[in-house]
Amino acid sequence: MDLGLKGKRALVMGGAKGLGRSIADALAAEGTVLTISGRDVAAMEKAAADLKALGAPSVSVVQADVSSSAEMDKLADAAVKAMGGVDILVLNHGGPPVCTASEMTEENLTKWFQNIVVSPIRITMKLMPAMRAQKFGRVIVVGSSGMHHPIPTLALSNTLRASIWAWLKTLSAEVAADGVTMNILAPGSIRTDRITQTAAVRAEKAGTTVDEEIARAGKEVPMGRVGEASEYGPMGAFLAGKTGTYITGTMVRVDGGRVRSML
Repeated sequence: MDLGLKGKRALVMGGAKGLGRSIADALAAEGTVLTISGRDVAAMEKAAADLKALGAPSVSVVQADVSSSAEMDKLADAAVKAMGGVDILVLNHGGPPVCTASEMTEENLTKWFQNIVVSPIRITMKLMPAMRAQKFGRVIVVGSSGMHHPIPTLALSNTLRASIWAWLKTLSAEVAADGVTMNILAPGSIRTDRITQTAAVRAEKAGTTVDEEIARAGKEVPMGRVGEASEYGPMGAFLAGKTGTYITGTMVRVDGGRVRSML
């Protein structure tokens, strides 16, 4: 299937590894021009070489930290300069510390509000006017199943990601008539560094091992296993392509059926 992405320009935040990388891989295979951002330049340069081998015509690397609003402005400007514009924006960042709601602190709440809420909104609003003017744009948020079904040990993530969900739902209606779609791509238990970190915390509390906790997480999924990153990214390309023209303001789950709600 031709998704119509050849020559489109995508900025993928956190595109060197994990879920961001899985979307970048899928976009590269469709011939999308890419800019990836993150903090680890060496990892990004390695990823850039791999993405070119997959089919991306060019891949630019920009070092940027989501904890800084100024860095988001710099990232947006660098991506536009490198590619001539941004058609597809993938909002992605590292997750906050594992904690229960009772363990949440004001310090962490304030710190991660910048990373999870302020910075994604800032860079989107900087790039949105051009998307609306050209009558095409895609904004994809790398979300979490906790945005729909709160995860007990990820209370900080649950709380802040709910804000992004509400913002996206509101803004998507405002820009839909201009050909801009905005969606959340929510993973379930996907094998990334994040699931390993979460499993390590659970293992320490339960006196088990990381492998045992990952296996336990897999048993909570109807498919009986955790997912692989390669199973997540292709849906990002689907939403970004011409196949996603009439899909907006929604959350698409790639979770093996883990969230059982009908809503």
